[in-house]
Amino acid sequence: MRKCILALADGTVFEGFSFGAGGESMGEAVFNTSMTGYQEVLTDPSYRGQIVAMTYSHQGNYGVNMEDIESRGPWVHGFVVKEPCLYPSNWRSEESLSGYLSRNGIIGLYGIDTRALTRIIRDKGAMMSVISSTNLNPESLVKKAAGAKGLAGTDLVKDVTARGQYTWREKLWDLKNGYGRLEQNQSGLFKVVAYDFGIKRNILRNLASAGCNVTVVPASTTAEETLAMNPDGIFLSNGPGDPDAVTYAKENIKKLIGKKPIFGICLGHQILALALGGKTYKLKFGHRGANQPVKDLTTGKVEITSQNHGFSVDIDSLKGIADVTHMNLNDNTVEGMSHKDLPLFSVQYHPEASPGPHDSTYLFKRFVDMMEREKK
Repeated sequence: MRKCILALADGTVFEGFSFGAGGESMGEAVFNTSMTGYQEVLTDPSYRGQIVAMTYSHQGNYGVNMEDIESRGPWVHGFVVKEPCLYPSNWRSEESLSGYLSRNGIIGLYGIDTRALTRIIRDKGAMMSVISSTNLNPESLVKKAAGAKGLAGTDLVKDVTARGQYTWREKLWDLKNGYGRLEQNQSGLFKVVAYDFGIKRNILRNLASAGCNVTVVPASTTAEETLAMNPDGIFLSNGPGDPDAVTYAKENIKKLIGKKPIFGICLGHQILALALGGKTYKLKFGHRGANQPVKDLTTGKVEITSQNHGFSVDIDSLKGIADVTHMNLNDNTVEGMSHKDLPLFSVQYHPEASPGPHDSTYLFKRFVDMMEREKK
């Protein structure tokens, strides 16, 4: 049992034990309230730059398998749990959570009071922190955390975006057949260009299953390059960090508005708001988990959603331009918007789930319906 320390910028120190890889890492301390889905959390590029604490006490019970990862690897800068399961039991398990973290160089910490850590973050807000199993000097680690630059103003998209353009054909998973695939020359598909700001694979699977032939492009792809592909629609993905720092994306999306139907999720929603002339702001501790209640104001229905974001759109900055379509029932922050005149809409949460409920998958059909209307 190796000792491990988590030091927060406010001077709070938690001492526990390490699992996974050893070493030292810095990141913004945040918490996630999901009861399951830890491997999807680990491999969500939106967590780049963050040390994630899981509020549910047991993690790792069903191990890790390569079918359920959401990107090319884990992105968290540290993983904090109350108690890890070292001997998982599940027919799909390929390795333990600790083994997966170790193989990918991610530091894990367990044996601390994760409820106390969560309360600190809720009261004081997400803050920079350092996790270490090699430097066990609390004062030194607190000093490092206090002196660290926060995520505001930092472009993290450049770290996680695709290295090049590629085509996506994999569809959603089912129990009998695993992942389905689009046929190479299948007709009747909508051509979609998906901007990768840190895209999750299940977003792409949902688009493919909804009837989209998806070409994924790096975040820096110009509007001219996108329009040259003559897509039926444009998708803006999730991703990490401060939307204001991704200036090149805002400028490119601004040139695409009104040219093609657009659908944005999470960071894509925020960048779309900026491209429309709006503003965003940092939430105190963000929304991260698979149990966030959201009301669809267009239908009056309430859905339980999967979320992972630390910034929000200031809808007042878009008066006369966009309408609120979805609202968070916990704090009344904006969860979705649509343009008053143009074919574009976006949501702050994750309708693709993984992890989380499937209440919001209708949004992918809504995107396809919008493209069909515009095509006619």
